[in-house]
This record gives sequence, structure tokens and C-alpha cells, in this order.
Amino acid sequence: MNQLAARVKQITPSITLGIAAKAKQMKTQGIDIYNLSSGEPDFDTPQHIKNSAILALQEGKTKYGPVSGELALKEALVNKLKEDNGLDYTPDNIIVTNGGKHSLFNLMLALIESGDEVIIPAPYWLSYPEMVRLAKGIPVIVETKAETNYKITPEQLLKAITPKTKLFILNSPSNPTGAVYTYQELKKLAEIIIKYDIWIVSDEIYEKILYSKTKHISIGALGKDILRKTIISNGFSKSYAMTGWRLGYLAGPSNLIKAVSTVQSHSTSNVCTFAQYGAIAALKEKESSACVQEMLNAFTNRRNSVLKRVASIPQISCPIPMGAFYVFIDISQISKNSIQFSNDLLEKYQVAVIPGQAFGNDDCIRVSYAADLISIKKGMDRIEEFINTL
Repeated sequence: MNQLAARVKQITPSITLGIAAKAKQMKTQGIDIYNLSSGEPDFDTPQHIKNSAILALQEGKTKYGPVSGELALKEALVNKLKEDNGLDYTPDNIIVTNGGKHSLFNLMLALIESGDEVIIPAPYWLSYPEMVRLAKGIPVIVETKAETNYKITPEQLLKAITPKTKLFILNSPSNPTGAVYTYQELKKLAEIIIKYDIWIVSDEIYEKILYSKTKHISIGALGKDILRKTIISNGFSKSYAMTGWRLGYLAGPSNLIKAVSTVQSHSTSNVCTFAQYGAIAALKEKESSACVQEMLNAFTNRRNSVLKRVASIPQISCPIPMGAFYVFIDISQISKNSIQFSNDLLEKYQVAVIPGQAFGNDDCIRVSYAADLISIKKGMDRIEEFINTL
């Protein structure tokens, strides 16, 4: 009998996608579901971005393109990275990928060898360890604490580094906690990375979703020495409500980007050609700033609503998220099994959330406020009702 490859047995399916799918299935059955599980803005893609892709279609932008991306998009990304992040790159330093997730997957295949260790602070985005395992690397999970807003400390990073350490994954703003690293925090981490000559990939997919005048800082902007060891992963899904477009990018040293391009040339080839022209409009058109601000205003109201409700329920707590659109709620006073808690909440009270176990912390659940305000309010009502039964 034919057997599946061993690598498949070493990874688990995405819990977030699985719960979101189950919630959608229940909704199609007529069940009144409040879905607070999805990391997907409930807004439509701004019209000017769609118009640009439509125009590209009409102009015949339907052929194969360069593996690493349309030059016009890469040039727009060079300008964006300079103006927004203080990073000096050329088009040779950039590859366009099929979403931010694809950029990270490509990176792991191009950089990680069997036995290489990759440091991942927990809570983490659930795909990081699985990608490392698929590349035959070893995820080194470093548990962070609510007291430090779930941010890794320099002492923790230093302790985790061994002669086998190849890469450190940093996600700021963070999924699932909403934590954002400050300049001083990044500076201390950068000093360690430079000293021990390891790579860092900075996942900045939520960089435009920030609250209370919080600033996003790219660690590569802290100096030439850290820039040489930095790889930037980003995309268009969250900031511009372009989740289904599958547009991401990776920026870093040209020799590494060339290797990533080689990997991509044997998997997906180029990203959808006409979709890339939508991305160009997202970066270059003046309307984009207003659209991002409109979504951010809505996220701010939703965030405040969720935080107010969490504060009113004595059995639970969470750090205040300074970015992204999630709250990471500690349920340890009422449950020691986040998967059981989440399944019961969905089955009995029809509210979908993500168990913290998926992110490396079984004491918590992730609630997304990317949903509309009515769903959030009614969903939180049901969460409180459910908690009061435990």
C-alpha cells in the first residue's frame, strides 16, 4: 500500500481555517452564528484597487510574468519600504509572492536545512512552526508572558540561541496578541542578532493597523548591520482588505531573494499578473490612505467595544492590543483546555473563536474584531453567558 510522505504526518492542519470553515457550514444550515474567529477584514477591497485590476485585464495583462513580480510593482514596493519603513532596497531585493504566507513558506525552503533551529516566540501565528518542520528545521518555542505583553525579552532570546540557530521569527504587530515592539525593545534584540550572526524575518503584515498613536518600526531600519540580517515579510491582505487576492512580498539581501525566486520558479511561477496591478494601485493611489483610515476607525471602535466587555467579565483578562485586530483572552480561571472551550462555545452558543493551543498557549482564546460591531457585541454577550455556565 502506498504511504503518505512522513513530512505530512509531522504537521497539523490549520485550526483557524478549520474552525472558520465549520462556522460557515453551520451558517449555511441556518444556524445563527457569530464568527469571531477569522483574521479577515469584513470590508470589501477598495474600488480603485479593483478598477486597476479590471483595467489590467482589459489591457491584456493576462500572460506569464516575471517570477519575482512585475517590475512596476517591485518599484512601488521599493518606494513604500523607503518612505514607510526607512529601508533602502532595490527591485533585486524584492520578490512578489502568493500572499504573505507564501513568502514565509518560500523563505523556509530557501534558508532552512535539516537540523537548523528557528526561534519562535509563543504565542505565535500557527503556521510558523509547521513551515519550519516542512523545511526539516527545528522550531524552538520560547514562551512569553502576559506581564511582558507576550513579547520576547532579550534575555529569553539570548538563552534560546545555540550553535544551530539559523533564524529568529518576529511578528509585530502580532497575531494573535496585538503586541507591538518599541524602538528600544527592537534595538536590544537587534544587538543580539548581530552579535550571534543569525537571520531575522520580520512579519509586518499588520503594520498599518495600529492604535493609540502606536508606531510601527521595522527592525531593519535600525542600522546597516541589522539590515544585512533582516528579511521583511508583508502583504496586502490585512491593510487593504485584499485577502482573496493572494498578494504578498519578501524583501531582503539580493542573493537570498534570488534563491527564493528559484524556489518559486518551480512551484507557482509568477503571481497572478493582473492582480499585481491592483497592488500597484493600493500602494500608489491617494485614495488608499483614506480607505485604510476608514477601516482603522472601524477597528478602533470594535477594539474598544471588545476591551470594555472583557473588562466587565471578572473570570477573564487580556493585554491591550496595540495593533492588528485580535484580543488574546486568558480563560485559565475557567478552563484548562482551549480547544474544548472553543468547541463547546461554538456548539452550544454558536460563537466561533480560535483556541489558544493553536498559537502555543492553551490558557487563552483568540477573539477577532475584524467582524462587524453587531456581531462582536452579540458574540461577546454569548461568550459571557457561556462563561457563567462553567
